[in-house]
Amino acid sequence: MASSLLRSLLKPAPFTHLRAPPLSHLFSTTTTTPSPPPAHMGPTTESNKPRLVVLGTGWAGSRLLKDIDTKSYDVVCVSPRNHMVFTPLLASTCVGTLEFRSVAEPIGRIQPSISREPGSFFFLADCKGVDTEKHEVHCETITEGAQALDPWKFKISYDKLVIACGAQASTFGIQGVEENAIFLREVHHAQEIRRKLLLNLMLSDVPGITEEEKRRLLHCVVVGGGPTGVEFSGELSDFIMKDVSQRYAHVKDYIHVTLIEANEILSSFDDRLRIYATKQLVKSGVRLVRGIVKAVQPDKVILTDGAEVSYGLLVWSTGVGASSFVKSLDLPKAPGGRIGVDEWMRVPSVQDVYAIGDCSGFLESTGKPVLPALAQVAERQGKYLAQLLNRIGKEGGARANSAKDIELGDPFVYRHLGSMATIGRYKALVDLRQSKEGRGLSLAGFVSWFIWRSAYLTRVISWRNRFYVAINWLTTMIFGRDMSRI
Repeated sequence: MASSLLRSLLKPAPFTHLRAPPLSHLFSTTTTTPSPPPAHMGPTTESNKPRLVVLGTGWAGSRLLKDIDTKSYDVVCVSPRNHMVFTPLLASTCVGTLEFRSVAEPIGRIQPSISREPGSFFFLADCKGVDTEKHEVHCETITEGAQALDPWKFKISYDKLVIACGAQASTFGIQGVEENAIFLREVHHAQEIRRKLLLNLMLSDVPGITEEEKRRLLHCVVVGGGPTGVEFSGELSDFIMKDVSQRYAHVKDYIHVTLIEANEILSSFDDRLRIYATKQLVKSGVRLVRGIVKAVQPDKVILTDGAEVSYGLLVWSTGVGASSFVKSLDLPKAPGGRIGVDEWMRVPSVQDVYAIGDCSGFLESTGKPVLPALAQVAERQGKYLAQLLNRIGKEGGARANSAKDIELGDPFVYRHLGSMATIGRYKALVDLRQSKEGRGLSLAGFVSWFIWRSAYLTRVISWRNRFYVAINWLTTMIFGRDMSRI
């Protein structure tokens, strides 16, 4: 009996008692995908701080971000770059006098709240449109490369909006400029110039290169005789005399620099300084050509008088104009296509929208002239508007449509502090006049170069970058410029 009980316990259960899961469950073609999060930062509520949206990370936007009171606002910054460029020293990075990181200041260091505060953010994106009635900006993420993700579109509601998206290089509609020339406004432009310059130096030394092709490859042409064009020409001539002559001795007699300008170089400077700059540039080997560019081809520049100037490197620095984004906005425009503002940097036809920097200009109704596209103008406007918005926030006007009855205080007044430019060979120009017709101190030579370096070293935003710049200058002075093509 015990053995029969044991056999009954060990007997396997019939297969009819086992049920396998249906194959349709394992290989079902209908999948449940989670719904994507809403691509919209909605309007703020009373439980949140008012939201300030800043478009751009140039001189104006960065200064505003630095000075804004984050106790009054949540700050959201939208820009295609996550850093500010210290443009006065950008030309020095093209030839290795400075490293690229020395002139780039991360936005997270300028305004730490965008990295720490729960309601403050930085978005690497382009703004595609502004809906002033709904208080929204429409954005699209930045993508790079063939393997990049598709751009993501999203919206951000704002209580206050500051447009500080800058300007774009002016080409005056000249054929071939966009395709063949390199601008000098961003770090990636300086990197492209540096790589092109060093590539041409190395290619010119290859056996079999004809004399004519060697001269073309090593001919650097700069179009535009403003401070950027002159400073780059001076840096390039220094690079040729001090570094190329030692490390590329086989081709040192072939490399030349030509500066093309339609009128006078450095037209905003004192006449005496312009004459001095012209003599020094010519003395350092820069060829000055007065002419107007008619067209640009892949290997030569054609002037209106029919002259042709072949080149291996073409740098375009003829000023700036309104960007396509600014032109597309349905906002009042100042002369030159900029966004029109009043004396308090407000766009008068809409509520809670401000514009500063190169993208803005005084409306004709204010009776004030459009200010020049200078770094000191943009920085001063950013500082002024930050103080204005801080005052509005403290008086309870930070919410959308709530600042109508708030006293704004004194309007913005710009006072020119002067201009500086380096021309190479330890020489620079310092013009401290408040206007071209005014009187003031004007200096040229080594003392001016020392003032130029001291002033810009103190103007670099962070101590970190000041240290980088000082060390780069010292390293270049002792060991020469870095010639690595990275």
